[in-house]
Amino acid sequence: MGNWVEGIRRWAGASPRPSDPAIGLALGGGFARGIAHLGVLRAFEQHRIPIARIAGVSAGAIVAAAYASGTSIEEIAEAARAMKFKDVARWGLNLLGLAGSERMADFLTRLLKVHRFEDMRIPLAVVATELRTGQPVVFRNTGDVLLPIRASCSYPGLFRSVRWLGQHLVDGAMTMEVPATAVRALGATRVVSICMPMNGAFDPRNMLQVVNRCFQIMQRRSEAEWRRASNVVIAPDVSGMSWDGFDSAERLIERGEKAALVAMPRILSWLERPTKTAA
Repeated sequence: MGNWVEGIRRWAGASPRPSDPAIGLALGGGFARGIAHLGVLRAFEQHRIPIARIAGVSAGAIVAAAYASGTSIEEIAEAARAMKFKDVARWGLNLLGLAGSERMADFLTRLLKVHRFEDMRIPLAVVATELRTGQPVVFRNTGDVLLPIRASCSYPGLFRSVRWLGQHLVDGAMTMEVPATAVRALGATRVVSICMPMNGAFDPRNMLQVVNRCFQIMQRRSEAEWRRASNVVIAPDVSGMSWDGFDSAERLIERGEKAALVAMPRILSWLERPTKTAA
């Protein structure tokens, strides 16, 4: 399937030319709101923009890994539309978190076409956070991709941390809200960062919403760093979308695509190609 998809991309003119910059995508988190990343990817495909590198944290890590493995946008979207929290987590009382993410491994096994970094069609980086040091841990190049994605999605308090080589790993967005520096380290020369902006209106109705808002406020303090590493920032309008709003998948994809189209003239200028008129 991956080879077939690659063949279609080459036929469509989406493969990079020697003179093209190495365009990298950095996909931020957002749980269900991360589905908006698919709309951005759709806009890139429609305009035949080659993606040379891709990196993700949290929900962005799932989308980035699936796409890098050769899974089509529609296949990822279909999985997103049907997703339920129970597909990736199991509730269980534990001092380290409310839910375990072991079920996510089965979900990812079905979604991804390949399961190792070295087999990815697009070079991929996945970012997690190590609790002891408070530093980002960037997975790339070789090895199993399932555990890094689980770790990157382990939202503190909600999911239990993932153990790896004696370390406790949690959500990569804690230290790298958008992995712009990680995709640059892969070799990208132009970086397009996709973030889910913080909703303006806020009326907390449960503990998780309060915790999520606190993390959003904290992450804004490190926003300048990833913006400095970005050439273009795309921020889909996800206002009114809940953190677990998988039933809003279609609207999220549409908003991601709409936001990407605004940035398209600048991205196309890197390739010296005319802007495609949106239908």
